Amino acid sequence: MSGTSLSQRADFRTLIDYLEGVAIWMATDPGEFDYVSDGFEDIWGVPAEAVEADPDRLVEGIHPEDREGVLSIIARRGDAVTEESIEHRVVQPDGTVKWVHARMFPLRGPEGEVEQMVGVSTDITEQKRRERELEALNRIIRHDIRNDMSIVLGWAEMLEEHVDESGEDYLEKVLSGGHHVVELTEIARDYVETLTGEGDVQVKPVPLCAVVEKEVELRRESFPGATFVLPEEIPDVEVLADEMLSSVFRNLLNNAVQHNDSDDPLVEITCDLEGDEAVVSVADDGPGIPEDQREQIFQKGEKGLDSSGTGIGLYLVWTLVTQYGGEVEVADNEPRGTVFTVRLPLAE
Repeated sequence: MSGTSLSQRADFRTLIDYLEGVAIWMATDPGEFDYVSDGFEDIWGVPAEAVEADPDRLVEGIHPEDREGVLSIIARRGDAVTEESIEHRVVQPDGTVKWVHARMFPLRGPEGEVEQMVGVSTDITEQKRRERELEALNRIIRHDIRNDMSIVLGWAEMLEEHVDESGEDYLEKVLSGGHHVVELTEIARDYVETLTGEGDVQVKPVPLCAVVEKEVELRRESFPGATFVLPEEIPDVEVLADEMLSSVFRNLLNNAVQHNDSDDPLVEITCDLEGDEAVVSVADDGPGIPEDQREQIFQKGEKGLDSSGTGIGLYLVWTLVTQYGGEVEVADNEPRGTVFTVRLPLAE
């Protein structure tokens, strides 16, 4: 903190001490603290003064399984040091376990030399608890509900040869509802994986044509009463995305059919290149979306008029496309319906 007065440092540290669930330390030499904020007591369960006087108290509080990884970062010095982060557990004297996200970075002097190391530890225990709950819910949805529904669909399909004409419509509704439940389990899986993903999304080159064609083919099987029109040739390019790109198009295609008031929904897909972007549009002939509702439909839990869906699908589309560095837009189709347009950056 070179260049600041003693009073400025005191005011800065007083402000830090008011932060809840955040602990900050500064060290000139490994194992010797120049400053420890009051937030350490919230996380470590011991007063900051005790940690400052006896640095071993901090080390002793780190969960044994996580200790080596944390210490290796703290001890690292030299001009090559950059910001690093790690998640680890802290065991308080009474046995309470806290999850911590720790960031450590250097403060450099005029010549670029490392003068101090600064550590910021944030209590993420509640976040970890929510992640565990979501993962448990995901397992129930994917394994129990999905497996049971697959069995139900198998039995229902076996009834096709035994149902007379008057019962065909009812059987079709049972099969349609069952497939919809399976689709919802896929949305729930993708949603949980997005929420519980570690750090920023690691994008990589993904072949656009293969993803779009596969999802269109799967939707044709799921919605035999709908017509999906796909260009004969899709640009053979790669876009920056990840394995969940298929979920973007799955949800847009599902949305085009499930919220369509036509007896035989028509969904048209186009794929073009514009500069350094791939542009994919999904157009339907449904009731359309009022202009004053278009910004809200991508919000978490938002549902359209008379919607029977969860409201998660389009939010998931927006979340994924944004993480890829792209954009998703909505506009009117002609003569009726809606066009969703996804813009994705091309891989170099």
